[in-house]
Amino acid sequence: MTDPSAPRPGVKLRPEIAALPPYRQGRAAAPDGYKLSSNENPFDPLPGVASAVTAASDFNRYPDATALVLRGKLAERLGVSVDEVHVGAGSVSIIAQLVLAAAGPGDEVVYSWRSFEAYPGLVTVAGARSVQVPNRADHGHDLPAMAAAVTEATRLVIVCTPNNPTGAIVTADEFSAFMGEVPSDVLVILDEAYVEFVGDPRAVNGIPLLGHYPNLVVLRTFSKAYGLAGLRIGYAVGPVAVLDAARATAIPLSVTGQATAAAIASLDAEDELLDRVRTIASRRDEVWRGLNEQGWVVPKPQGNFVWLPTGEHTTAAADELFASGLVVRAFPPDGIRISIGEHESVEKLLSITGKIVQNLPEGHSARRIA
Repeated sequence: MTDPSAPRPGVKLRPEIAALPPYRQGRAAAPDGYKLSSNENPFDPLPGVASAVTAASDFNRYPDATALVLRGKLAERLGVSVDEVHVGAGSVSIIAQLVLAAAGPGDEVVYSWRSFEAYPGLVTVAGARSVQVPNRADHGHDLPAMAAAVTEATRLVIVCTPNNPTGAIVTADEFSAFMGEVPSDVLVILDEAYVEFVGDPRAVNGIPLLGHYPNLVVLRTFSKAYGLAGLRIGYAVGPVAVLDAARATAIPLSVTGQATAAAIASLDAEDELLDRVRTIASRRDEVWRGLNEQGWVVPKPQGNFVWLPTGEHTTAAADELFASGLVVRAFPPDGIRISIGEHESVEKLLSITGKIVQNLPEGHSARRIA
C-alpha cells in the first residue's frame, strides 16, 4: 500500500509557463484615495447602458456566440462586412487568439518594448518567441527597427498606438512606411485600444487602411472610452480568413449577453460618451502641462494616462504616491503609468509629482530642472 504521507512527484508543466508570472492587478485604493492604475473610465455607466445590462437578464441561456447584432452595427458604422468584424472578451483576448492562430514553437512575434504588459505572456503561452524592439528615446515605437527585426521566422508584429504605457502615437506616415517594409504574409496587429482619446491629427487611423493591407487587423475595445472595462468586450476588424482563424482559437461563448447589450447601448449613446472622452482628454492635458511646469520630461500623452519615466527610482516614486492615497501602475525599472481619474485627483496628483521630480537626481532623464 502506498504511504499517503510520502512525497509525490509534482505535476509536469511547461517550464516556460511555470516561470511566467501571472497577471496581477494593482493595489486597492484607500476609501479616501484614488485608483489611477488600470486606465479605467472614471465616470459611472450611463443610465441607458446600465438599463440595457439589467434588461439582459436571460443569463440562464447561452449568449449568441457570434454577437451578430453588435457585429452588424459595427460593420455598418465602419463600412465593412459583418464577417470582417470579430468580437471578443476584451481586445486582449483577441490578441491571444491571433497569436495562437499565427505563431507557434519556432516562430517569432515582434513588438515594441516597453509596451502592453500582456504581450510577452501571450507569446509565451503560444510557444513562440518574443522579439522586443526598444522604444525610441521619446518613448514611441521605433518602426524602422521593428521592420528590420522581421525575419523568416516572424509570423506576427504588434503595433500599439497610443502606446500603453507611454502614451506616444504612431503617425500615419510612419505606419505607411512600416507596412511597405513588412512582408505581406506577416500578420500585423494595430492595437488601437485608446484611439478615441487621440487628439494628434498626425496619428494613424487603422480602419481606412484595411483595404490597402491584406495582412492588417485593427483592434479596438469598449473597455476604455466606453467605460465597459468590467464587462470585457472588444472587437477586431480585418480580413475574414484571419478573423476566422482567431474565431477558431477562441474560448466558445466567452462574450456574455450583458456585455453585448452594453456595447450596443453604448454605440447608441456614443455622442454622450464621447463628450466624457473629451473631458478626460482635457484633464489629461491639464496633468501633462502641470508636469511640464514642474520640470518633468514626459512624452505628450494621447491615451487616458500619462507616463513618468522614473527609471531606477520607479518603485520609490510609486510608493510615495501610494502613501498619499494614489494607486498607480509601476513598471520597474522603466517608469510609472498614471491613469486620468476623477477631477478631484488632479490637484492631489500634481502636489506629489512636484515633490518627486525635485528629489530626482540632477541629470536624470525625466528631470528638466537643474
